[in-house]
Amino acid sequence: MGTEISLSDVRGLIGMETGLSDWITVDQTMIDAFAGATDDHQFIHVDPERAAAESPFGGTIAHGFLTLSLLSAMNYNCLPKVREQTMGINYGFDRVRFMTPVKSGARVRGRFLLSDARFRGGGMLMTTYDVTIEIEN
Repeated sequence: MGTEISLSDVRGLIGMETGLSDWITVDQTMIDAFAGATDDHQFIHVDPERAAAESPFGGTIAHGFLTLSLLSAMNYNCLPKVREQTMGINYGFDRVRFMTPVKSGARVRGRFLLSDARFRGGGMLMTTYDVTIEIEN
């Protein structure tokens, strides 16, 4: 988990990079487990031999939604903890693009830039992040 800050400090971080997560290895075991959980068993994800022979990727790749789901772990790993916060809820995504496939065995991390923070009714704070997933070369 990142540093701890006060609720009053959050708006001052708008426009700043507020977190860079640790690297996460996306291995075949993780990909297979995600395939089982989502019932998405396309060969480019779960059949290393066929993916090597028939796909342009040279082997299996992670599901785009697997990569996206890792944002939760990356978030907890690096973003500042707001002292007054009791919970966080995923409100959704404004724009998602999968620009580069994540090959089995690759390591990924998230880079978080706080783009907005607005107080909402009921004592809620809605934060918006621009997040880039980086693949280690």
